[in-house]
Amino acid sequence: MHMKDIFSTGVEYLWTALWIVWLVSALMAKRSVQRQTIASRLEQSILVTTAFCLLFARGIWPHWLRQRVLPEPDVALLWTGLILTAAGVGFAILARFWIGRNWSGTITIKEQHELIQSGPYRIVRHPIYTGLLLAYLSTAIVHGEMRGFVGFFLLLLGFGLKLRMEETFMVQQFGNAYLDYKRRVKALVPFVV
Repeated sequence: MHMKDIFSTGVEYLWTALWIVWLVSALMAKRSVQRQTIASRLEQSILVTTAFCLLFARGIWPHWLRQRVLPEPDVALLWTGLILTAAGVGFAILARFWIGRNWSGTITIKEQHELIQSGPYRIVRHPIYTGLLLAYLSTAIVHGEMRGFVGFFLLLLGFGLKLRMEETFMVQQFGNAYLDYKRRVKALVPFVV
C-alpha cells in the first residue's frame, strides 16, 4: 500500500465517523414547525451532493476532472491534509453536538427553537459549514485532483445558498437578537467572512 493510500484511508475513516454521528444524532432533533420549500432544498442538495460525489466517487468522472492539479504530495503535505481534515470534522461534530436538538439537515424552525451563541457558535455563526469546508478542502488537497477543487466550489455555493436562507429564518424567528449576533460574529471564517 502506498503512503498516499494510507492517508486517504485515514481521511475516509474521518468522514465515515462524521456521517455516523450525523445519522445517529438526526434521530434526536426537535420537531420542526417551519421548513424551507422543496425547491430550495433541492437546489442546495444538488450542489452539495454533487460536491461530495466529486470528492469520493473516484472512477466515474471524465479525464479532465481526474487530472492532478497538485504535485504528488509528500509526507508533510499528507500529514497536514489528514490533520486539517480531522480538525474540520472535529469542529463540525462539536458544533453539531453544541446545537443539540435544534439541528436539522434541512432549514427549519424547531419547536422551542433556541438561538445558540456559545461554544463554536461564538466563533462563527455557521461552524458546521466551516468545519465541513475545512475538511473538504483538506481532503481535496490530499487527493490533489481537479474534481476535489471543482467540488469545493460547488460545496461553497450550496452552503452559501443554505446559509442565506437559514439566516432569513433566524431573523424571522429571533429578530433583533439574531441581527445583533450577526453583527458580532462572522458567518464562516472568524474576523473575515
